[in-house]
Formats: sequence, C-alpha cells, structure tokens
Amino acid sequence: MANFKTVATTDELNPGEAMVVEHGRMWVLISNVDGEYYAIEDRCSHADVALSDGEIDLDACTVRCPKHGSRFDLKTGEPLDPPAVSPVILFDVNIDGTKIQVARREHS
Repeated sequence: MANFKTVATTDELNPGEAMVVEHGRMWVLISNVDGEYYAIEDRCSHADVALSDGEIDLDACTVRCPKHGSRFDLKTGEPLDPPAVSPVILFDVNIDGTKIQVARREHS
C-alpha cells in the first residue's frame, strides 16, 4: 500500500506550473499539466543535479537536465535523450480535496 504524504495544495500549483517539494529525504518535482498532476524525483539519474534547474516544458511534458541535456518524461520518468539511460524515481499522485499527496512508486 502506498504511503501518501501531503506536500502541497492544488491552490499552490495551477495548470501549467511546476514546483519542488520535499518528501522524506528526497526532493520531488510536481507538475500540473492541464489539471493532471505528475511527480518525479528532482534529480537527474545520470548527473545527480536538480532537474528543476533545467528547462521544464509542460506542453511536451518533459524536463531537461541542466548539466548534460537529457530530457525526461514527466509522466513516466523515462529518459528521452542520452546520456541518461536510467529513469528517475516516479511518484504516484493522489488528490484528496485540495491536498496534493505523493508516494514513491513501488516496483512491481
């Protein structure tokens, strides 16, 4: 069972916006793409830098690493360009009223 933690409210993250929140010992990049919320770890799987410091393109649902340019899919965490080959950690998002809750996705 997912261990959801409230990290923000929907009033704080309008459509077309992204924000970084803390979840335990991890930083999480949450994006609101046309009312759908996605969350990934805010750390490049290749360069160990904050993805939120790079270019976030919510129209394409991607974020580009500021160090080497790898793009990651905000929905799946998968890398779309080299040099990154491993996905970033993905979080499940739950909306409870106005609360945005995230839980680290368990591997199946």
